[in-house]
Amino acid sequence: MKASRTATIALALGVLACSKGTDGGKPAAGGATGNKLVIAMIGKSSTNAVFLVARAGAEAAAKDLSVKDTLDISIMWLTPPQEDGEVQAQRIRQAVNDGANAILMSASDAGKVTGAINDAVDRGVPVMMFDSDAPQSKRFAFYGADDAKVGEQTMAELATAMGGKGKVAILAGNQNAPNLQHRAQGAKDEAAKHGMQVVGVFNHIESPQDAAAEVIRANNAYPDIQGWAMIGGWPLFSQALLTDAHTATLKIVSVDAMPEELAYVDKGVVPVLLAQPVFKWGEVGVQTIVDKIHYKKDPAQPIMIMDLVRVTKANLGEWARQLKAWGIPGVDEKYLKM
Repeated sequence: MKASRTATIALALGVLACSKGTDGGKPAAGGATGNKLVIAMIGKSSTNAVFLVARAGAEAAAKDLSVKDTLDISIMWLTPPQEDGEVQAQRIRQAVNDGANAILMSASDAGKVTGAINDAVDRGVPVMMFDSDAPQSKRFAFYGADDAKVGEQTMAELATAMGGKGKVAILAGNQNAPNLQHRAQGAKDEAAKHGMQVVGVFNHIESPQDAAAEVIRANNAYPDIQGWAMIGGWPLFSQALLTDAHTATLKIVSVDAMPEELAYVDKGVVPVLLAQPVFKWGEVGVQTIVDKIHYKKDPAQPIMIMDLVRVTKANLGEWARQLKAWGIPGVDEKYLKM
C-alpha cells in the first residue's frame, strides 16, 4: 500500500484529527492528571490498513467513553511505519516517558518487546495486547483471535473448496510474529488431518505488493500448488491477483475481509474470507483499559477471544454494511446494495 493511500485511509477514518490534547502524537503539557487518560496504541505497522481500522475503533471508544464516564481519553498513536520489534520496544519506552497511562499494542516480535513491556508495567503503566500477544510478558490482558484455530479454520475451508485433496501453500507474513506462527502451525495440522500436502510456508514483508509478489513467485517456483491458505489477507489489498492468470486456476481462502478484498469474493477468486472484526481491537482494548484504570476492574478472563466472521457471496452485502457502519472508507456502493 503506497504511503499516500495510507494517509488517505487514516484521514478518512478521522483518526489524525480526533486525538484530543495532543501535539505530534504526544499528550499535552502536564501529562495525565485528574480525569485525563492517555492510551498509547502501538500496532504492528501504520501501512497495514487493519491497524488503521483498529485505531479508528480506539478513537471511537475514547470519544464515547469520554462522554459516558466524564473523562478526557485520548489515543497516542505510536505505531511504526513498518514492522519492527525493536522499534516497537522503543515506542513502549517513549510512551512511558511521554506520560501515557496505559499501552495497547500488537507484538511484531514478542521476544523483542517483552522486556520493554515488563519495564513499563514495573513503572506503573499497564499493558494490554491485541491481535498478536506477548504471553510471557507482564501484560494484563489479550484480545484477539485464537490463532491456532484461525489457521485450522482457514485450512479447513480450503480443504472443503478443494474436495479434501491436493497440494497447498500457506501464506504466513512475518515469520517472527507469534500470532502468525500459531496460525501457520494450525493450518499445517489441519492439512495433515485431510491428507493434503503442504508444499511450503511462505513468509514475506507484510505489504500488499510484497505479499502478492511472493504468491506469484511461489506459484512460478512450485507449479503444482493447487490452493492457498492465506492466514492474513495481505495480497488481497492489491488487485494484482485478480488479474494474474495463474490465480484463476487456484483455490484460495484468506483471513481478513476489508473493503479492498471484497472484489475477490464478488468475482469468485476467493470463495471464503474469514473476517477479523479489527475495529473491535481498538474498541474492546480501550474499554478494557478504562475499566482497569478508572473503575479498578480487571477483565473476568485475561484472554478474550474474538470470533471470526465467515464472508461469502451470500453475506457480502451484510458484511459491507457492517464495514460502512464502523466508518471504514472505500466500501463499494454495489456491495452496500446487495
